[in-house]
Amino acid sequence: MNILLLGSGGRESAFAWKIAQSPLCDALYIAPGNAGTGNFGTNVNLDVNDFHGIRHFVLDKAVNFVIVGPEEPLVKGIYDYFQADEQLRDIPVIGPSQAGAQLEGSKNFSKAFMRRHFIPTAASASFTRNSLNDGLAYLETHKLPVVLKADGLAAGKGVLICQTTEEAQAELISMLDGKFGDASSTVVIEEFLDGIELSVFVLTDGHSYKILPEAKDYKRIGEGDTGLNTGGMGSISPVPFADEIFMQKVEKDIIKPTIGGLKIDQIHYKGFIFIGLMNINGEPFVIEYNVRMGDPETESVIPRIESDFLDLLLGVANQNLAEKELVISSRTAATVMLVSSGYPGTYIKGKVISGLDNIRESYIFHAGTISEGSLIKTSGGRVLAVTALGETMFDAVQQAVADAGRIYYDGRYFITDIGFDLL
Repeated sequence: MNILLLGSGGRESAFAWKIAQSPLCDALYIAPGNAGTGNFGTNVNLDVNDFHGIRHFVLDKAVNFVIVGPEEPLVKGIYDYFQADEQLRDIPVIGPSQAGAQLEGSKNFSKAFMRRHFIPTAASASFTRNSLNDGLAYLETHKLPVVLKADGLAAGKGVLICQTTEEAQAELISMLDGKFGDASSTVVIEEFLDGIELSVFVLTDGHSYKILPEAKDYKRIGEGDTGLNTGGMGSISPVPFADEIFMQKVEKDIIKPTIGGLKIDQIHYKGFIFIGLMNINGEPFVIEYNVRMGDPETESVIPRIESDFLDLLLGVANQNLAEKELVISSRTAATVMLVSSGYPGTYIKGKVISGLDNIRESYIFHAGTISEGSLIKTSGGRVLAVTALGETMFDAVQQAVADAGRIYYDGRYFITDIGFDLL
């Protein structure tokens, strides 16, 4: 079958690597892809939000199956666009409807969804410019620290943790004045949950579901969990504290009510649900939903899936996911992200990457790279994900760090203590 994969990051590189291994895959197109995805299929110069361009390509290349990597086209309604077109509606799209994508597209929507279906989460209230004074008064009585979240998509930057009431009030005003554009026209004020984070990934066909390997990512730019937040500096899978008892609670209290709630609300949902959780004294609470796989967690999760990933996705499309086999490796995956100098602020691009041929024991998933002739150059803040599998977490981290060190470009940076808080 002919497959179109939308996206250009490390997540899509991991997807492409795995899908290309399936005997069910005849041709794989990645739009727009990067310098690494071209090793597993054909890169296509298409914007993920250019639905008309995607339509033309899908029909021209007789694409049978579309997999959506990033959240933005889902929130903008690519699934609904296909359903509304007579020539496209029979082509499966892995990703929720626009209504389902509001689980990520609107924090206010997702909070209301969780309250409605009794899913454990932090207490919260939402405010707009018209209710600013109510929001300021609400903060006067709120315990500290307090979390402020932009309602809409803000490229991972719309969450602020404030230590004082004065700081929180100033940030609320700034956010409602457009600090994050339209994304913060509504602001969710939320209680701060103090615990250990992890990410749980669920694949659903709208009826049944499979729980994929869980992961923990590391956001801070510096060693020892210090410095600015990033899109992710690395990840670990599995997560040691997510034992059988804890995951039973996650399934009972969060996953089943989420799948059931989507049915009750008559929301069409076929695809991934990424549940960001907080473990508080052994009890799981939802921090947020995302409607796609995470990055860099995908780069740790996918190498641990031993069964045919494309066959699982076909199970989603055909609503027979329950009949499909999911085999998960017992080994630990550790992912180290190589980033550009200056990231997560202003970073440099166009630096030549060398040493990729030196890697033997790890997988390399490209994130922000481009090809120029025979050269591969940096084109993003997060450049490459290096993933190693090991019998123990320590072994996997050591191997990933060692192989990351074998790659070079001007301004290369990575952290070496991924997962050390779990050892």
